[in-house]
Amino acid sequence: MPEFDTSHVKNIVLLGHAGCGKTTLAECMLFEAGLTNRRGSINQQNTTGDYHPLEQERGNSIFSKLMHAKWRGYKINILDTPGYNDFVGEVLSALRVADTGVMLLNATTGVEVGTDVIWEYTEKFRTPMILAVNKLDDDTADFDRTVQQAKDHFGSKVTVVQYPRQQGAGFHEIVDVLRMVLYKFKDTGGKPEKLPIPAEEREKADRLHQELVEAIASNDESLMEIYFDKGELEEDDMKKGLKSAMIHHDIFPLFCLSAERNMGSGRLMGFIDNVCPSANEMPPQETLAGEELACAPEGPPCMFVYKTVSEPHVGDLSFFKVYSGSIRTGMDLVNESNGSAEKISQLFLMEGNKRLPVNELVAGDIGATLKLRNTHVNNTLHAKGRNYELPPIVFPSPNMTVSIEPVNKGEEEKLAQALHQLREEDPTLIVEVSSELKQTLIHCQGDMHLAVARWKIENQQKVAVKFGRPRIPYRETIRKMAESSYRHKKQSGGAGQFGEVSIRIEPFYEGMPEPAGLTVRGRESYDLDWGGKLVFYNCIVGGAIDNRFLPSILKGLMEKMQEGPLTGSYVRDVRVCVYDGKMHPVDSNDISFKIAGIMAFKQAFQQADPQVLEPIYQVEVTSPEDLTGAVMGDLQSRRGLVEGMDTEGHFQKIIAKVPLAELHDFSSSLRSITQGRAKFSMHFDNYSPVSFDIQRKLVDEYNKNYAEALA
Repeated sequence: MPEFDTSHVKNIVLLGHAGCGKTTLAECMLFEAGLTNRRGSINQQNTTGDYHPLEQERGNSIFSKLMHAKWRGYKINILDTPGYNDFVGEVLSALRVADTGVMLLNATTGVEVGTDVIWEYTEKFRTPMILAVNKLDDDTADFDRTVQQAKDHFGSKVTVVQYPRQQGAGFHEIVDVLRMVLYKFKDTGGKPEKLPIPAEEREKADRLHQELVEAIASNDESLMEIYFDKGELEEDDMKKGLKSAMIHHDIFPLFCLSAERNMGSGRLMGFIDNVCPSANEMPPQETLAGEELACAPEGPPCMFVYKTVSEPHVGDLSFFKVYSGSIRTGMDLVNESNGSAEKISQLFLMEGNKRLPVNELVAGDIGATLKLRNTHVNNTLHAKGRNYELPPIVFPSPNMTVSIEPVNKGEEEKLAQALHQLREEDPTLIVEVSSELKQTLIHCQGDMHLAVARWKIENQQKVAVKFGRPRIPYRETIRKMAESSYRHKKQSGGAGQFGEVSIRIEPFYEGMPEPAGLTVRGRESYDLDWGGKLVFYNCIVGGAIDNRFLPSILKGLMEKMQEGPLTGSYVRDVRVCVYDGKMHPVDSNDISFKIAGIMAFKQAFQQADPQVLEPIYQVEVTSPEDLTGAVMGDLQSRRGLVEGMDTEGHFQKIIAKVPLAELHDFSSSLRSITQGRAKFSMHFDNYSPVSFDIQRKLVDEYNKNYAEALA
């Protein structure tokens, strides 16, 4: 039998911008629950959550952690998450399995960019949310300003449950307008003394209490009737109404904290136990097939893997949530994604990096297991005979790309294995072996994300690597019509080679008229893998070239279009008309016409006003208003064209089109300019012509490299 049933398991995720105090709050919760005998400190590098050497070195969370606390008959699973946008994948995976989010707001800085980013995801997941204003003991704390910003950003659903009687170094009293009591803490924090609300605070407390009651009643008709009849709600009614409103995203209750001094964490835990929903009180999960899956312990076993960690000498540790039934050791399950059978050999509760063995986990609980052979993040495991597949976590697109190679020759295979392992652990990191650019590329969220990847490769996989600037996937095209003829003739004894081809090339655009002055006998259109089109016309008259040689000419054209005449980049949007040529009754063959096609295309291309195109990306930067000028200046220095600005709360969103060639170090530059207070996203927009000077530089560089390769 599991120690806690489904109704007594609460899953919370701690969220917020970097430095808001999530890990410190987790330490308070573990300490208050008696799981630790002293609270760990980030400065002393001894917290339960931030156990990874890299986190201790940097002083901030990088990976999400699973911990749990036993509190007054309930089990609270605590998911601590990083605050930097570079590690958004860790936040998303934790949000996917949590039933309540606790968003920490820094009372000294208010709502920050990272808070806004995370809030967008909580809206998508429809996660019930608690807000907690932390660091109220700081001399620059401003509770009222922080609350107002929260309402500006998250709406009028933000409802005050607690407020501080004093702020700054003297902070030690919290007025609770749900219970209508004053909590008075000792300087060392911990369990507070419960006192009546002082007379001088009564008017404010009554007003906020009334606002809370009205907010609760307005979302429940039965409570509204009670409120109209009595003019008040009992505390139990308020708790019931709060739970329902939180589930439906109608109220976001706001609490007060000083996690550093352990003031307010116990009351927050009590609210989580008494009010926050368990998994079985949340709406049922809907499978990809549209079937509802209730979180019931008597249901069919079903679990979802949300995270994988590779542990040296142990193997892959898979973190999961039980969405139905019970998962027991020795159980055989089926992976719905690939049909493979998996045996659950071990089950663990997690306490940071400590594994606590258990025999069973019930619906709604979160745990971990080892050595699943063919199971990865986003996979659903279920009992045989079922076909459940839960919706996957959708991770964001990367914002930064670098090339990677081993420092030491001969370690390419070791690097490939290391990158594969990295990808297993982190779905937001994408590895690409680019045949076009002839580089291995890492696509990631930013420079901090990249630094973590490097640390793992070099310290865990023992492969020294170097990063480089990725080559840019330029394209080539033409701007006018040109014609060319080429004769390929080779005699070396016996049968020789002979083929002559005359072609016309033109820039292609949709709806263009048929070739002027030529007789069209056939037309083929090809959507190129790299974008754009090739349209190939057979305009041969009088049998100058047999139709059997046209595929060879086309093959030659395609081959040359994969290594354009100007810079070796892919060619796109060209129309080619083969209108004349010559054959030899003996020496003409496929290779002859392929070569003739290549050379005729190359000659014509050079005469057709060739143009190099570069990829342009749309970049959206969300920044504090006072830093928008510096951000815009940086974008413009990168040949960026600022297209507009939008206001988002207290932030400005800058929208610009920027060449990819100028974005290599944008992530680190933006962090430096804004002290980490801005975020950005980017996606491909279009290909655009480069300037004459840049084109000449690219062509000269390509010719130089080509000559060196032949030397």
